[in-house]
Amino acid sequence: MLQLVPALAASLLACVLVAAPALAEQIHGVEVGHTVFLKERTQTSNCTLSPNPDRQCSPGAYYSALTKKRVCAADFRTDPIRLVPQSENDAVEQEYGLPLMNYGKTLESDHNVSLELRGSNDIANLFPEKRDVSTGYKAKDKLENKLHDLVCDGKLTLRTVRQRIASNWQKLYKNVYGVAATG
Repeated sequence: MLQLVPALAASLLACVLVAAPALAEQIHGVEVGHTVFLKERTQTSNCTLSPNPDRQCSPGAYYSALTKKRVCAADFRTDPIRLVPQSENDAVEQEYGLPLMNYGKTLESDHNVSLELRGSNDIANLFPEKRDVSTGYKAKDKLENKLHDLVCDGKLTLRTVRQRIASNWQKLYKNVYGVAATG
């Protein structure tokens, strides 16, 4: 029988673990698959708070099993998969330099790529977004709903929408509505 040197055995095991596919995730019985990152997350502190997410901290991510067919189904709802624990909300706020406190409805940990567009609950897809600015989360929510309709009507692809909303949602808002975002 062939015996492996412990270092070689550990190296082979590491290769198998990296190459092994991620287990499909379910949230409240909804098969979401695994999280796919739009870009590598390169920063976890000193993130810049602005209407657009800091791309180094929140580059965007989506769920592999939430296909167009699934998110466009008449019975699709985001409530069952909208599962961001308070500890993750706190971590997002800390990364963006915000003090830990109850912000009520003045701030939310928003999804860079929205759940309606296959967005993931992973911290790489979350950023703190204020409500009381003209480009706050109310304006982004309006855009997300419109994009969902455009994708489901076949006018835009999920891939295009994911890339564009993650790169600059305000610019996309202006492209879609013809005016700057207002809350």
